[in-house]
Amino acid sequence: MLIDTHTHLDSHKFDEDRAEVIERAQAAGVHKLINIGFNRETIPTTMALAEQYAFIYAAVGWHPVDSIEMRPEDLDWIASLCDHPKVVAVGEIGLDYYWDTSPKDVQQRVFREQIALAKSKRKPIVIHNRDAHEDVVRILREEGAKEVGGVMHCFSGSWETAKQCLDMNFYISFGGPLTFQNARVPKEVFSKVPLDRILIETDAPYLAPHPHRGKRNESAFVRLVANTMAEQTGKSLDEIGRITTENAMRCFGIS
Repeated sequence: MLIDTHTHLDSHKFDEDRAEVIERAQAAGVHKLINIGFNRETIPTTMALAEQYAFIYAAVGWHPVDSIEMRPEDLDWIASLCDHPKVVAVGEIGLDYYWDTSPKDVQQRVFREQIALAKSKRKPIVIHNRDAHEDVVRILREEGAKEVGGVMHCFSGSWETAKQCLDMNFYISFGGPLTFQNARVPKEVFSKVPLDRILIETDAPYLAPHPHRGKRNESAFVRLVANTMAEQTGKSLDEIGRITTENAMRCFGIS
């Protein structure tokens, strides 16, 4: 049994076969999914999925790439959705210094506001971090994010960064890049993270694992990430499934 802790099944890339994609995930042993709504368009479609399927949960937040577009009423909207029984986290939020769409100071302000919101709602945080490791860790520390913890989504940093995140009550999540043949750093970091702090994800439709790299990703492929973890740890796929499922349920408060 597996939990895909980060997916975007409401993406337009699934418009032609969304129901079949969800069925394939279930057939692959994925018994729970957390879909991520991250802006004005995807939050409603994420909520619709969570309300349609009993085994799909939602995380809602404002992506750093879109920070420039966030209005005060959007933050209020996210706050109100946090009271919905299927919303298990605030996210994905954080910093993205790769895409030059929102100024860094705006990203950092919106990030801080949403950490404060997550703390007020007692929800874990799903962190998006691209080329901003130092500032993400600093802001998490300054804003007291340890109080609620959360997950470092599709972690791409060093072991030193991972250690700082672990110290702040965050889980480290691995996706398709862990399976890549040239994934030296992700594999090294994974080997050092305590097993009770690892999560698995797809980030579908993005970052498909080997041997589907470069194609559309889907939640069924989280099994390939788990297989890589099993091979690297010498554990069975069932054991990795049990460990990561227990971790996800603990992190997100899912019963």
